Amino acid sequence: MATTLPRIQVTQTPELAAGLELAEKEWPGASRSELVARLAVAGSETLAAKRAARRSERRKVLEETRGKFNYPPNYLDDLRKEWPE
Repeated sequence: MATTLPRIQVTQTPELAAGLELAEKEWPGASRSELVARLAVAGSETLAAKRAARRSERRKVLEETRGKFNYPPNYLDDLRKEWPE
């Protein structure tokens, strides 16, 4: 199919072959190139969800620990004086 979008080549490794086999069951009748594209999109969505979950977990920990440590007055100012310019 003609397109102005960039194309890539992908070597069918054993891992990709296994992924394509699963993808064929999920999307029967789709071409191999469409299966690769769908797998890439599904992988991207999974990575985005994992990143969001990690970010949420970090924020949760920050909220849980906020205010639990009492630093002496001017602690940050004194600490910053030690940093090189």
